[in-house]
Amino acid sequence: MLNFEYQNPTRIIFGRDTHKQVGERLKPLAKKVLLHYGGGSIKKNGIYSDIVASLKAAGVEYCELGGVVANPRLSLVRQGVELCREQKVDFILAVGGGSVIDSAKAIGLGVPYAGDVWDFFSGKETPRASLPIACVLTIPAAGSESSANAVVTDEVSGRKWATYCELSLPVFSIINPEFYASLPPHQIANGVCDMLCHIMERYFTETPHTELIDGLCEAAMKTIIRNGPRLLKDPGNYDIWSEIALAGTIAHNGWLGLGRQQEWAAHRIEHELSAQYDVAHGAGLAVVFPAWMKYLCDKHTGIFTQFAVNVMGVGGSLREFSFIAHEGIAALTKFFDEMGLPTTLPALGIPADAPLEQMAQHATRVDGGKEAPLGGMQQLHWQDVLEIYKLAKA
Repeated sequence: MLNFEYQNPTRIIFGRDTHKQVGERLKPLAKKVLLHYGGGSIKKNGIYSDIVASLKAAGVEYCELGGVVANPRLSLVRQGVELCREQKVDFILAVGGGSVIDSAKAIGLGVPYAGDVWDFFSGKETPRASLPIACVLTIPAAGSESSANAVVTDEVSGRKWATYCELSLPVFSIINPEFYASLPPHQIANGVCDMLCHIMERYFTETPHTELIDGLCEAAMKTIIRNGPRLLKDPGNYDIWSEIALAGTIAHNGWLGLGRQQEWAAHRIEHELSAQYDVAHGAGLAVVFPAWMKYLCDKHTGIFTQFAVNVMGVGGSLREFSFIAHEGIAALTKFFDEMGLPTTLPALGIPADAPLEQMAQHATRVDGGKEAPLGGMQQLHWQDVLEIYKLAKA
């Protein structure tokens, strides 16, 4: 097990009607709040009116910025930065899923910074200050409600890049599973895949003596795999949503990565798909992850066999580790199929003539003059990434 430090200050407020506390929770923290949200669904389902009523009842002044889309755009982030400066906002309230929360985090980093907020995503600068944020989670998937990560797409350059900054950890996040009953099947499936992949990016490692965290990862993954199909059959079930929502938060709050080298290659490879073709992140991961697993499996058979047996329930002779490991990949792919997710690039809608070589070079940033290989278990150069894209074609 590797040395580590861990602190996550985000307060999780979980359960029925908890969103109605948001005004009182913010009152001692903020003078003026930016209410940040997506395309307007919160106005149709009543969440918006409840939030606004809570803010007004507590006497919390606010201004609004809606319009966040999946794969949140840099242009709206820049607009939010300017709005916060003009309105003298000192706190951001994100009401939405991971895209809204990531957009809020980026705005928070940009407000006190004299340069362009994209500098933090390109690696040009390191954040030194941020407006505080809080969240009301309306889609459990990304885990951004309790993570220091944010991902933003520059729609001009076509780059989808991430930043990690502990200043972006929300002060509090409200998770009310009542909200999720009306989510459509494709959002349920994408969310389930996203949170599962967040755990797998931490689980697949060559770091030895990580038995406790291995077991916690396996328990969380099995909970997601067991309850995901149940949600598709019974999307109004509060108890099932509670399991999934909590799993999504734990998947990405840092706890399941303690003491181990992490992976994250599949996420970087997928980011090129969603940057270039604006596909849903969870759907893209369902395509990339099995291909990534196939590419690495035979060189790292131990952890893939452990996943197959302990998570996917694969049986067989333990003298045939490679067979069991590949059966685990097949079982995961079958699970994605059962959730209605694509598992190949054509099924995702990626055209046959997609510039895979260029995307592989983007993913490793080799086209910027200095390659940044991906992965933790082994370094993946752009040629490796290209082979993974090719595996994902069928």
